Amino acid sequence: MLVREVMVKQVRSAKPGDSVRSVAGIICTNRISGLPVVDDDNNLIGLISEKDILNTLLPSYSDFLEDPIGARDFVAMEKSYSEILSKDVASLMTRKLFTVGPDDPVMKAASQMAIHNFRRIPVVDKGKLVGVLSLGDIHKAIFQRELDK
Repeated sequence: MLVREVMVKQVRSAKPGDSVRSVAGIICTNRISGLPVVDDDNNLIGLISEKDILNTLLPSYSDFLEDPIGARDFVAMEKSYSEILSKDVASLMTRKLFTVGPDDPVMKAASQMAIHNFRRIPVVDKGKLVGVLSLGDIHKAIFQRELDK
């Protein structure tokens, strides 16, 4: 089974200049974990996830070293969320990308997701975003094939 047979082709995406507030709204409203980030030509340039957003609230190792008490001020961490929402997507997005192509086997995609510990992977053809594939999509397709036997 090929990725193109299983992937979701209608993909919501973000632009690097979009506000984190708008992306967080899409993520929460649609109950998804993140969005691919594309340029004006639909080239995949990054990913923005709820994890990327929430991790900015957490103190770094150097924060702990400099101020071990203040680095545990969980109320202040939560209050800083509004500042994060005013940032743009480019400032928080992940730029290190793992992708698959539409003609790759779905189990190759599943292997990539397992190795890198994520549940979705962008599908790219000649640099352009053409879809997204999730572990759930793969499982449903394989299960449906078994039911159809």
